[in-house]
Amino acid sequence: MRIARFSIDGNVAFGAVEGDKPDELVLDIIKGIPFADFELSGTKVPLSKVRLLPPVLPNKVVAYGRNYAEHARELGNEVPDAPFAFFKPSTSVIGPGDEIQYPSFSEELHHEAELAVVIGRMCREVPRERVKDVILGYTCANDITARDVQKREKQWARAKGFDTSCPLGPWVETDLDPSDLVVQLTVNGQQRQLGRTSEMIHPIEDLIVNISEAMTLLPGDVILTGTPAGVGPLTVGDEVAVTIEGIGTLTNKVVKRG
Repeated sequence: MRIARFSIDGNVAFGAVEGDKPDELVLDIIKGIPFADFELSGTKVPLSKVRLLPPVLPNKVVAYGRNYAEHARELGNEVPDAPFAFFKPSTSVIGPGDEIQYPSFSEELHHEAELAVVIGRMCREVPRERVKDVILGYTCANDITARDVQKREKQWARAKGFDTSCPLGPWVETDLDPSDLVVQLTVNGQQRQLGRTSEMIHPIEDLIVNISEAMTLLPGDVILTGTPAGVGPLTVGDEVAVTIEGIGTLTNKVVKRG
């Protein structure tokens, strides 16, 4: 099931995305929330009539760096022996079609296409064999990074946590095997990144075990799983699109921060 979060006539709701052709997609409005038992209302609205929002509002976004060997090497970094986590705040999250605001304190903004895992239930110290039980589904993410700031500051809070630095969407796919999906990114229609989730150094199970050893994960929390090689610069006016096999495409435009 594809679960979207959207607004229509000033109201916010979740809906199940139905249909195959982009211009014929409809939303069956969900009674309740997707993190508990819910029913489909049978009330359907065309996707073209709503505004898609970030598919979840996470309490926290836990991101894993250097989880693809070629990406680590392209930036001159060692491949880590263990999962390497950092945070992006909830205020960094935007949805499909929202604008990425180029921060005034950076002159080198980069894209990073990533598969995002959405947590479906409160959990802590999750054993590896139970990881699938705590996952609601998967969505596309773009770990927007102020690369120059990342290079000169020891902590990555500003470089990766500024407002609008975490586009998510377009929806959450709940029925998906994430082990070997194509991940690609284009800028203005030109391909920049192309990889497969099977190239991850540490698979999703290891990432969930790693972070849940340290902290409680809540429904709607998001885990970013790393980016394949090919990261590169964005400029004002660029349209950047992340496409992940079996999920869909997340598109955002870069604008000057007003």
